[in-house]
Amino acid sequence: MRLPFRRRAVPPDRSGGGGPPDSDRSTPSASQAPDRSDDHAGHALRAPSRLHAFNRYEIKYLMSSTAVPVLRKELARRLDADSHGIGGGYGVWSVYYDTRDLRFYWEKIEGLRFRRKLRVRHYGDRSTVDDDSTVFVEIKQRVNRVTQKRRVALPYHLARDLCDRREMVAHEPGQRAFLEEVLDLLCRLDLRPVAMTGYQREAFVGRGAEAGLRVTVDQRVRGRDRDFDLGADAENRLIIPARLAVVELKANERIPYWLTDLAAELNMSVVRISKYCQSVEAFDRAPRSVFHVSDDDPSGTPVPAAARSEA
Repeated sequence: MRLPFRRRAVPPDRSGGGGPPDSDRSTPSASQAPDRSDDHAGHALRAPSRLHAFNRYEIKYLMSSTAVPVLRKELARRLDADSHGIGGGYGVWSVYYDTRDLRFYWEKIEGLRFRRKLRVRHYGDRSTVDDDSTVFVEIKQRVNRVTQKRRVALPYHLARDLCDRREMVAHEPGQRAFLEEVLDLLCRLDLRPVAMTGYQREAFVGRGAEAGLRVTVDQRVRGRDRDFDLGADAENRLIIPARLAVVELKANERIPYWLTDLAAELNMSVVRISKYCQSVEAFDRAPRSVFHVSDDDPSGTPVPAAARSEA
């Protein structure tokens, strides 16, 4: 039986001034397509750069894992496969930082119009992570219906110096303002690692008129609430039932009709799910909210006939 989520009063300075920090004003508009100069069909947003910033709209769905082959086949007809994930996809591992009272978690649960989170993310096999592996320090925030991301690529040892030891690190020109913002959040809010998530991702990217479109399919969503070293040989457990996949549709301006029609045809359920919040609740750091996906949740269970014949 689920516990109702609790509501919390919002302190006057919850958003550090009521809106995005000044550095956000330089982020590109939602109509600008992300830079794909390194690989037009790849994960350009993962390319190391001085500072990468972008805006987009996102819709999340849950679907039965048994229907993924049908979705994959339909997406391959209209979109290009992410060249970094050909042959089974790639791992995505993230360490999330929050306050002692889980301020960022509650901002998401309460649906604040301006909210954000800080994380360190690695793409690939976590067993290969060492001090020199490239990771990304990222601030992801929501402003009304638009998702904004700003991130820098750093060697893992520098990311830990910044986020765990709260020290300014060597950086390239153009990165300092963002790193100072990260340090301000860490020190002012006393942030610390709270949860870790990992999953296997397949990604598809738009071409031509749909160049800003991106679809990701995440399976085997796992997590842990301790041993936050990205390369640690630590035990993870499923935080979303293995029978379900999380599908995200991401676009600079709007999701094309053919894609939303496909989601309806495959019985995909729109959800307000957060992998970070799911991990927090799975390890009993907070009561399970109305958004929590549990083993007995029927969401995503229906499997269309096409998926049954494909399996």
